[in-house]
Formats: sequence, structure tokens, C-alpha cells
Amino acid sequence: MDEPTQQATGATRVTGPSPRAGGTDSATEAFVAHRNLLFTVAYEMLGSASDAEDVLQETWLRWADVDQDTVRDPRAFLVRITTRQALTRLRTLRRRKESYVGPWLPEPLLTAPDVAEDVELADSVSMAMLLVLETLAPTERAVFVLRDVFDLGYDEIAKAVEKTPAAVRQIAHRARAHVAARRPREVVSPAQSRSALAAFQQAVETGDLQRLLDMIAPDVVLLTDGGGVVRAALEPVVGAETVTAVLSRLTSATMQPAQVNGYPALILRTDGEIDSVLAVRIEGGLITGLYAVRNPEKLSRVERETAIGR
Repeated sequence: MDEPTQQATGATRVTGPSPRAGGTDSATEAFVAHRNLLFTVAYEMLGSASDAEDVLQETWLRWADVDQDTVRDPRAFLVRITTRQALTRLRTLRRRKESYVGPWLPEPLLTAPDVAEDVELADSVSMAMLLVLETLAPTERAVFVLRDVFDLGYDEIAKAVEKTPAAVRQIAHRARAHVAARRPREVVSPAQSRSALAAFQQAVETGDLQRLLDMIAPDVVLLTDGGGVVRAALEPVVGAETVTAVLSRLTSATMQPAQVNGYPALILRTDGEIDSVLAVRIEGGLITGLYAVRNPEKLSRVERETAIGR
């Protein structure tokens, strides 16, 4: 896969912090050249844009102190630093998630429309895939992201995760099988996603419950992430009729289509403020999963970026 590149204002493949003052010109140039790749690696490992940004700052601080004359491959060196920093943070986050109130969902990331055209990238940052990656052990997740998403060589990954190439091959095989058994069974085209979401939005806004039932799978699952800060279901909501009953309460919200984590999604506002970001999972022409992020801490980035474009 090609390195992610910066896109339109407020909606990007990836975004990351600018390096702080103090680095050499060559260090700064190399960091900026690979910043988007590094951010995507960190985000896919952590599922949190704010934590990914922190990892990039830590990466920059370490990179700025490196003697550039000793570095043969800046990209590989930077990926190595980022991966190690992300692994350290991931282990800390996993402990926090054990006491998280209700379902945990990734922090929504606005992405440019053309990300959906890059099927591999869109799939790798989708809500559904990030939730699958959450079921991997930290090192398995790092290896899967670096190998299966970014196609890094085993030797390069081995240095990043401090394992032997042979061990990395085994980890990659195990992680790949684990993900394959849990990932969405089909890849939905951008056009199909947009069409399904537009029909879903119209049905919710008009209160057409029968139409909602017709487009939702019988065993659909709704996950709502309030983080214990705002009202949200503490357990998954399962079943078409139960989920439809919950969705019928959204008629008062203003729904704004957006590109989130590589796929069409809806930003719900009440009184002008973001209430939630709603993403969907589509399989066999039906909505099989809905992911509603309501935790204000996870919505601050989307609030800032959508405010820029309003």
C-alpha cells in the first residue's frame, strides 16, 4: 500500500502534529515526509487519534535526538520508534479499558472522500476492523498492521517489535487467521455504502419504522459508547426490533453525512452540538452493525474539524 498522503482541510487520510522546534533540518524533513504513515500506524494500533498524536510527539522527541548520519533508512527507523511507543501506550490503554463503562468504540476519524476508493486503507481503519483488532494481543496487532496493512518486510517488523523474523512470521500467521475469522465477510463499495446510509437516514428522519426493519439484519447489534459520561446503553443492543425502537428516538437530531474511518457515516447534532457519530456495518445488503460514539472526549476532534468546514 502506498504511504497515506494529506488530503483536504478537516478531512484527511491521516493527520499528525507538526514537529516541535529544535530538530535538525534533515530530521524535520524526514519526519514530515513520513508523518502521515506514522500517524496511521499509531491510530490503527490504538484506535485513538488523540493517543496517536501523543505517540507522534514522543516519536519526534526521540527522533530529534538521533544522529542522522547513523540512520540508513529514516522511514524504517521512524516506524520502529512509533511502533514501540504505540505498543507501550497500547498496553496502558488495555488496562484502562478493563474498567471502561459500557462498550468501548474507537475514536472517530474524519477521512477524505477518496479514502473510500482505497479499499485496503478504508477497510483497515473502519470501525468494524478496529474492533476486530482490539481482540488481538498488542504485539499481534502491531505485526498485523505493519505486515498486512502496510506490507512491511518481516526483518523490518522484527526490529520494530523486538522479535526474531521467524517469530514475527508465526505471529503474523496467527494474527491473520484470527482477523480473517472475525472481519466483515465482504467489502462494500463506496456507492453501496452511500446509498444504504442515505436510505437509513431518510427512514430515521421520517420515522419510517417498517423501512428501517427492512434494511436491518434480524441479528443486528448496536454498540453505544458513552464512556460513563453521557447516557448510553451499557450492553450491546441486539435484534432488529429492539434496535429500531432505539433508532426511532433519533428523529429530533440533525443528521449530517460525513466520511468517517473510510466509510460514509452520520454526525448527529442536537442544539447545534455534536451528540454522536454513527457508523454502520453492511453485509449482504443489510445493516448488521451500528456503532454510536457519544463519549464527548472522543468527539472533540470531529467537533473541531467540522467547525472548520462549517
